[in-house]
Parts: sequence; C-alpha cells; structure tokens
Amino acid sequence: MALPVTPLCTVDCIIDLVDHPLRRADRPVLVLIERRYPPHGWALPGGFVDVGEPLAKAAAREALEETSLHIELVEQFFAYSSPQRDPRRHTVSTVFLATATGTPTAADDAGRVAVFTEDNLPQLAFDHGQILADYFTFLRTGKRPGPHR
Repeated sequence: MALPVTPLCTVDCIIDLVDHPLRRADRPVLVLIERRYPPHGWALPGGFVDVGEPLAKAAAREALEETSLHIELVEQFFAYSSPQRDPRRHTVSTVFLATATGTPTAADDAGRVAVFTEDNLPQLAFDHGQILADYFTFLRTGKRPGPHR
C-alpha cells in the first residue's frame, strides 16, 4: 500500500526577547530572521520537523540554528494549515510562543536577524504577518485564532 501524500510538518517560533531595553509588559520585542534562501523576506524563526523529532524539540532546534538563541518554550499557540501559506508546497506549521535573553545572531539559513515590536514590523514572508496579527490579538484579548487558519 502506497503512503498517502500529505503536507509537510513545520514549526515556527514567536520569540519574545525579554531582556531587550525596548520591551515592556504590554510590548514584546520579537526576533525575526531575514531568509537567506527563497522565498526571501522577513520571517519567524522556524523550519521543517525532522523524522522522529518532537515538535517542541524542532522549534527549539530551529530557533537556535537561525538566531543562536536558547529559547524557553512557553506554550503551543496554534497550527496554521492553509494550503497557500507556503508558496513552495503545502505545509502545516505548529507555532510556539517562546522567550529568550541575549543577543540574537543570524546563522544557518538566516541571512540577518533583527528585533521588532508591533509598531515597526517589516513585510513578512509566508503567512507570518497573519500569525503575528493573531498573536497580538491574543495578547490583547486572550482569544486564539479560529479554525479557518
């Protein structure tokens, strides 16, 4: 029996840099990467889950590989599964909320890394703009995204 064709499994991390001088309780400072490879643009740190790897371990690994930060996972936020979320192929991303301290440094497939607040977010790749809009709504209201994501 042939294996079914299914979407690829990915993870993304919303990393709040808790020791950054611009951070306030009501204003997280988020770590984003500028992708070195297509599709180019700014994105949440993340990537593909390896076979045999738990989601949380993949999230921490990808964050470390791309930002050089050791993160602390706070919670699993939501899973995004729109077939259009990644122009390369259908992926399902489990998004984690995390905290970190220190200075991020770009590595692996991150060309650059920088920190942003809600007020100065760049144009984002994939559906990461929607993910962060959902995150900021969650921070203000406690409401998570609906099943349409």
